[in-house]
Amino acid sequence: MQLPEQPVAGQPTDNPLAQAVNEAITKELAKTYHRDNTPIPLIGPTPPVPQPGPPPMSQWAIDASGVLKGVGAVSIPIGVGVWIVGQVDPWALGIIFGSPAVAALAVARLVAKVKDANQATQPVVQNYYGNVHHDTRNVTSTTRGVIANNRNQLPK
Repeated sequence: MQLPEQPVAGQPTDNPLAQAVNEAITKELAKTYHRDNTPIPLIGPTPPVPQPGPPPMSQWAIDASGVLKGVGAVSIPIGVGVWIVGQVDPWALGIIFGSPAVAALAVARLVAKVKDANQATQPVVQNYYGNVHHDTRNVTSTTRGVIANNRNQLPK
């Protein structure tokens, strides 16, 4: 399939349909087209137009609105918590909120016990006695009977 040739801008066209469309568009534009060449004044009686973004206000008002947004965001979980308290059985609520507290207390006690145990261990004491003789001889003996008396004698 071959595309029809498109007229180049500024070049005459031989297509009568294209000429008719261009004339119709030109007539419609002429009905609604108006160009005002008067210069725009820099300052005039027109009131200011609200701009997008936060409305113009003082710094105090901006800070206060931020605080109010924060308080509103914090009040949501509190409201949800109050609603849950009203909806749930007290025993179930105690288990739900008490379990993490009991686990945290148990872990805290365990950490405290380990800390106390580490502090209660005796420090390592190293004594130095100077020259020490270490005897490496072997002693053999025979012990028999219910009541035995060991008399080890060092070999000579």
